[in-house]
Amino acid sequence: MPVGAVLWDMDGTLVDSEEFHWLSWRHTMAAEGLPITRDQFVVTFGQRNDSILPHWLGAGATPDRIQHVGDAKEALYRKLVRDSGIAPLPGAAEWVGRLQRGKWRQAVASSAPRANIDVVLEVIGLVRCFQAIVSAEDVTAGKPDPQVFLTAASRLETPPAQCVVVEDAAAGVEAARRAGMHSIGVSRKGSLAADIAISSLADLAPDAFLKLLAR
Repeated sequence: MPVGAVLWDMDGTLVDSEEFHWLSWRHTMAAEGLPITRDQFVVTFGQRNDSILPHWLGAGATPDRIQHVGDAKEALYRKLVRDSGIAPLPGAAEWVGRLQRGKWRQAVASSAPRANIDVVLEVIGLVRCFQAIVSAEDVTAGKPDPQVFLTAASRLETPPAQCVVVEDAAAGVEAARRAGMHSIGVSRKGSLAADIAISSLADLAPDAFLKLLAR
């Protein structure tokens, strides 16, 4: 009998993909004649493309152009991941495996396009560990809206109160709170307002997930 469910964000939580996203955005926006700075990229990291691009494209942000530029960026991102490889963040693969052995249900709940999630999980070898994937295509609102987590919980047939969200961003932690779920915030850049805040999954106590459900 499953204990509960763990809903994983992907970028910055399962893998450190920031550099690949930066390189692909930098190249794509330069090709559009609208170069961006690293600071511009950092403040948007983790957001949906349809939230980012209207600001960067300005008056030229038609739906067709947003789709075209976003698709070009994501195709380049997937090529970088495949060509260069990407590794799970410390403790991530170990925890996914431990939870699987403990009969927890697991899902990826991410603002990334489904194709990106599929490539990353394939490259890090964790495809078979997740019973559900919720991507940008599955929701109409990005985090901190709780839709992505509520959708994942529904697909896992698990009540929100029996779900633990693992996130690296304040918007994701807030989305978990709004969904009525427990949260673990993983951040190397300062503590998050999660139920448990850590700098690395490798530092997480062995009974951390069980203790959250017992609250």
